[in-house]
Amino acid sequence: MELGNIKASQEKVTRRRVGRGIGSGLGKTSGRGHKGQKARSGGGVRRGFEGGQTPLYRRLPKRGFTNIFAKNYTEVTLTMLNNSKSEDVTAESLIADGIISKANDGIVVLATGTLNKKLNVKATRFTKAAKEKIEAAGGKAEVI
Repeated sequence: MELGNIKASQEKVTRRRVGRGIGSGLGKTSGRGHKGQKARSGGGVRRGFEGGQTPLYRRLPKRGFTNIFAKNYTEVTLTMLNNSKSEDVTAESLIADGIISKANDGIVVLATGTLNKKLNVKATRFTKAAKEKIEAAGGKAEVI
């Protein structure tokens, strides 16, 4: 390798210098055209503005509602529980093992897959089939 053979890893894009004379191609009006709202300082319209026409977000009907009491559970399958390193499985141990990223309003255990080891699982909710599979493997399903 020699200094004369080194090339930049990316092409360097030069900054656009507007209003610096006719030779630059962006002199005088600086690429803004002549007059009008968009040519003015601070000009332009807000997001969603349709030139005075009633905007789309006001033309469409409002539907449904948001249940403020709804719980957002993190779903954990039996296959995921097989990857747990501890025998007593809680939301904190699942986060520590990197199986889930956060617990939200609690953990719900689903019966997807099979459980290969005996575990004591503490969760907010269990499906009926998941509870049966955990107890069949010799473990305990405890609702907290």
